[in-house]
Amino acid sequence: MIETNLAQTVNATNDSGSAYDTNVKYLLSDKQILSRILKYTIEEFQEMDIEDIMGCIGDDIEIGTRPVDAGLSNLGRVRETVTEDNIPGEGIIYYDIRFTAYIEEAEIKILVNLEAQRSSDHSRLGYHLENRIIFYLARMISAQKQTEFFHSDFDNLKKVRSIWICMDNDETEDSIEEIGLDRKMVFGNKKNPYHTDLMKGIIVNIRNGENDKYSDSIKKSQNVLISMLEELLSEKDAVEKKRVLADEYGMIMTAELEGRIQIMCNLSENIIERERIDAIKRMIRANITRAQILSMGYTEAEYKKAESALYANV
Repeated sequence: MIETNLAQTVNATNDSGSAYDTNVKYLLSDKQILSRILKYTIEEFQEMDIEDIMGCIGDDIEIGTRPVDAGLSNLGRVRETVTEDNIPGEGIIYYDIRFTAYIEEAEIKILVNLEAQRSSDHSRLGYHLENRIIFYLARMISAQKQTEFFHSDFDNLKKVRSIWICMDNDETEDSIEEIGLDRKMVFGNKKNPYHTDLMKGIIVNIRNGENDKYSDSIKKSQNVLISMLEELLSEKDAVEKKRVLADEYGMIMTAELEGRIQIMCNLSENIIERERIDAIKRMIRANITRAQILSMGYTEAEYKKAESALYANV
């Protein structure tokens, strides 16, 4: 199973960075992960048990990549299609993950979009992420015409929630934010009890990637969701990661979930190795000596591999 999943993920793209991003989407789309995200980000699910929340997640999970083999565990991802939202004159956008959550006893239906965002820095993105979130929410609302409501029956609009997992935060910035409609009286005292909570964006800020976030000096987040996501997306060994997720967060290691964790660790290791080799090649080009490079913590094997790759292209 692991080799099959790895082949599917790697074949989806020739770029290991893109393959890693693709696998993160599949990993986050596992119902065990989704149920925990819903519990700690959406008010309607906060008092529910994880098992009950899993039962609320519909069988319409969509991922913005090609389909994989069916027949996976009911505890895992269900199915996926192309997640495009096409409005004439406005172009096409692709959601990372999109699905429907139902609370049948309360007759509640919520349309959910989940995005895995490597960077939330506007200087790197070229825009402020908050504006993109608002755009996604607006599209999820407008797309309901002729599907969730018809003609002028606007009271049949369903709630939409767009959840963004942002992975580039500093040591003290683990946090969860909400963006939504806010009603206030600017003049007079008219009373209106109707609560406008149709649209809500949630930003989950996790610490990941740089500055050795997972060293012993970094304390575990006090938020259960953030600490779980940081563990899930960390660069830890796959065996240790699976043990912690099972022992501390109660996850069942299905073949699908185990496979995705192993894939992510393998891809992460490949990306790190490639970056180290590329760094050595840049230093060789800059006439930095072998002794100086090795003194920076690079290994003899890495140096030889970089040197061979560099001169093979000459």
